[in-house]
Amino acid sequence: MNSQQNPWWREAVIYQVYPRSYLDTNGDGVGDLPGITRKLDYIASLGVDIVWISPFFKSPMKDFGYDVSDYCDVDPLFGTLADFDALIAKAHSLGLKIMIDQVPSHSSDQHEWFVESRKSRDNPKADWYVWADPLPDGNPPNNWLSVFGGSSWQFDARRKQYYLHNFLTSQPDMNFHNPEVQQAHLDAMRFWLERGVDGVRMDACNFHFHDRQLRSNPAATKRDTATVTDVNPYGMQQHIYDKTQPENIEYLKRIRSLLDEYGAIAIGEVGADDSLAVMADYTAGGDKLHIAYSFNLLTPVFTAAYIRKQVEEFEARVKGGWASWSVGNHDAIRVMTRWGGDNPPVALGKLALAMQLSLKGTPCLYQGDELALTEADVPYELLQDPYGITFWPEFKGRDGCRTPMPWTDEQPNAGFTTGKPWLPVAEPHRVAAVSVQEPLEDSPLNFARRVIAWRKGVPQLTRGDISFFDAPEPVLALRRTLEGEPAVLAAFNLSNREVSFDWAETAGAAAMQGHGLPGSASAGRVTLPPYGAWFGKL
Repeated sequence: MNSQQNPWWREAVIYQVYPRSYLDTNGDGVGDLPGITRKLDYIASLGVDIVWISPFFKSPMKDFGYDVSDYCDVDPLFGTLADFDALIAKAHSLGLKIMIDQVPSHSSDQHEWFVESRKSRDNPKADWYVWADPLPDGNPPNNWLSVFGGSSWQFDARRKQYYLHNFLTSQPDMNFHNPEVQQAHLDAMRFWLERGVDGVRMDACNFHFHDRQLRSNPAATKRDTATVTDVNPYGMQQHIYDKTQPENIEYLKRIRSLLDEYGAIAIGEVGADDSLAVMADYTAGGDKLHIAYSFNLLTPVFTAAYIRKQVEEFEARVKGGWASWSVGNHDAIRVMTRWGGDNPPVALGKLALAMQLSLKGTPCLYQGDELALTEADVPYELLQDPYGITFWPEFKGRDGCRTPMPWTDEQPNAGFTTGKPWLPVAEPHRVAAVSVQEPLEDSPLNFARRVIAWRKGVPQLTRGDISFFDAPEPVLALRRTLEGEPAVLAAFNLSNREVSFDWAETAGAAAMQGHGLPGSASAGRVTLPPYGAWFGKL
């Protein structure tokens, strides 16, 4: 069935698995596909619907799988195609859908396509990547910058030309102006859809095309620190010509047409100067992306005004589109530390999850968020992330949110591996392990299970419209409405102090039970303890 006619994905909850760090079953210190399969019962117990698995394709792992050397095979580090098929079968038997990353904008420099492309200027794949002659003085053709620092152009002695790389030098950008490149990636996507994949997450989905004239970007009038670290010069440019080109719209339509054959969905990662405008373009009309994945809550800013502004602007500008609100992923400091500082209370994790589940859109949880894990402190000598190594110490990279999942406090490496883990297991995570939290009724884990289950029974939260009430900071107060159903009112205290405020509309509302957060309302006045919340039906 066409996924637009039956938009089940709008009511779903996504759970992101970073396979390197989930569970290692063969003792090599790196998580694998059999490890994910072994833990699918745990994932299903959370009540989520979609499992997004970060890249597991063949790769030299310079960027840990986001540098693909074969789009149609599993890297031996993670297992085999048979292991993937077993994972799909087990997931589907549990009612879970599987979404995989697609990374078409760039490949590894070890991909056979690039190996051939760089051999000469006239081979069959010479035009499959973005090549350009040096300027007369030998400099790169323009001023474009890499997300990971420095110029996005790398000189290649074989062709005596520069190739474009928006990320690492080992991640050459593909030339999507070439129809053969587009078709090659559609064919790769079909390969996985045929194996039963239910959806794709399009990595860097606005990076596919570049300006054919290779015009230089102008300086930024306002420095972008929302999608890049503030020590990175990347934010000093307006990225007008190196990404987000108009030709991408038609390519996204081709992707959608393919997905519709299988009833599968696409969620797109959009990192842009004006991300809301791009999200609007990419989700409008029901013929491109189903869901736009938002970075806008992955920042250190944790105020009611900021969160309200992101949602209201999305609703105003992305007419008919659909958001995925995430407060954590494999590229961002863990939400507990980012919003709560060095010693955040467990209550913050519960509050953040309940709030995320109450926004209009498809929530996306990152592994460990259900345990309220904090950012791990990885010393420089153990860093793996090239991004962090480049910008250390002002920016420590992404390793702190990628450390192994803690399963038990009673085994070495928290039960993640019998070998030496690729990143160290954080000691504070051991005491927050699944085995520790399972028997505790009030643990973050069991709270996550209850609140996700509770949300499923409140259609206003899964399908309703959203509006906000002018509550005093630090309170986020909202209203969810759905035709034929009573309105749901919700208030969230984003601080560690008790807050009371007047909200006259609550006087006629009946308090809702089952969400598990403390808070009360009486005679039009709402009282919220630290990191508390109140829900009512009107």
